[in-house]
Amino acid sequence: MTIKMIVVLGALAAGAVSWAAWAESGEAAPIDIGSRRELMVDDYLIAEMTGGAGLRMHHPVPREVVMVHDAPWEGSGCGYNTVFQDGDIYRMYYKAWHLDPQQGKLNIPHDTFGAYAESTDGIHWVKPALGLFEFNGSKENNIVWMGKKGSHDFTPFKDANPDCQPGEEYKAVAYGPDPRGAYAFKSADGIHWSFLQEQPIITEGAFDTQNLAFWDSVRREYRACIRDFRDGKRGIRTATSKDFRTWTKPVWLAYPGAPEEQLYTNQIKPYYRAPHIFVGFPTRYTERGWSPSMEALPDLEHRRIRSSCSDRYGTAVTDGLLMTSRDGETFHRWGEAFLRPGLRLKDNWAYGDNYIGWHVVETPSDIEPGVNELSLYATESYWTGNASKLRRFTLRIDGFVSVHAPLSGGEFVTKPLVFGGDQLVLNFSTSAAGSIRIEIQDADGTRIEGFTLDDAPEIFGDALDRVAPWKQGQDLAGLAGKPVRLRFVLNDADLYSFQFRE
Repeated sequence: MTIKMIVVLGALAAGAVSWAAWAESGEAAPIDIGSRRELMVDDYLIAEMTGGAGLRMHHPVPREVVMVHDAPWEGSGCGYNTVFQDGDIYRMYYKAWHLDPQQGKLNIPHDTFGAYAESTDGIHWVKPALGLFEFNGSKENNIVWMGKKGSHDFTPFKDANPDCQPGEEYKAVAYGPDPRGAYAFKSADGIHWSFLQEQPIITEGAFDTQNLAFWDSVRREYRACIRDFRDGKRGIRTATSKDFRTWTKPVWLAYPGAPEEQLYTNQIKPYYRAPHIFVGFPTRYTERGWSPSMEALPDLEHRRIRSSCSDRYGTAVTDGLLMTSRDGETFHRWGEAFLRPGLRLKDNWAYGDNYIGWHVVETPSDIEPGVNELSLYATESYWTGNASKLRRFTLRIDGFVSVHAPLSGGEFVTKPLVFGGDQLVLNFSTSAAGSIRIEIQDADGTRIEGFTLDDAPEIFGDALDRVAPWKQGQDLAGLAGKPVRLRFVLNDADLYSFQFRE
């Protein structure tokens, strides 16, 4: 660090200079995190890691099958699930479809419909008789949308835009033909829907999977994520809008350092506990071809029947990935699967399985006394038999990725940060023998008296919001607004997120 920089640091900490002076020093400005929660999903805040410390992705735990799509208007092709909590209820929307592979032919006995389910806990779901659309002479069904425009991937969200117009409190996007594009829908109650406008809101794209849109409360704009092809390969583009009617030209997402792969769904959304971070669960599509390993996978006879309709129907496999972004366009995408097909004898190793729904919701734990956890939902038994299934998976809150270190130890130091608040709160887990200690340094790495490693008691246990202590207490108000670095020393421990707050 230069002498000029040290002078600026001191003056900045004393409030005698502005951030403009910092910029003129030629050094990168501190990252102002305020009191927002920071997830350890990438290295954005990390200056260096040493020892055995590193980023570790965690995998969702399979739970029960929450829904079997066996109604006459549903079937083996159900999917593209959308799930969100809305007050005291959880809402779910999905495509209702049936496909019946026969030798050399794929039978589709009924049209695709948009369907609806709801729950009071995110675990036990019902399909209410909505009475909106007729199927086989009866309106006793849960069909929430019907028609060539919209039924393929009807994907609603509750609009949190404070300037949302009355009657548009719920919005949705979905593919439609003639003209081809993403169409917009509106609703006042999430059940009764109509077109927002006659023409599609976005026309540049392929749209042949689940397309979606949402309100970005941090950047105060709508963002859509749509399917397209580039050089014959499946991928994702994104566009933004201020009014949900006029949209920017869609641009391709970027994944620096990630392998080139074909992606079906994108499942991108701001994470509800840290809305400045986008979390996505794209479906990875891989054509493996016939081989001894392919023949060793479950349901070989059914796989050969599917392959007789189109070879890829039998030899492609799909699994779920994890990716995160801080701007909505450039993503850190893990090459390793977030949701593997798993050790199963059927239902999970075929094209169409393991599609993760949009998005996570917070649900009660079945461990007493327990803390809430994240639930996500994924398809299985796709195009198999007369029904498909939806399985729930659980994950620790904020638990997508952690900074992990073994018992032998590891540590990391953050880049210079500026925070607001007077306490540092951790979401962490250690073993019975593990620990975390935290040192606060000034921006040039000098330890701050009273907050050195020697002043930091070992933190151990497992908690979502433990306040970090030092020998002199927990009050950090005197450091708020000043550039600091955090040094975390971990032994057999995971740090999932941290937050400064009052």
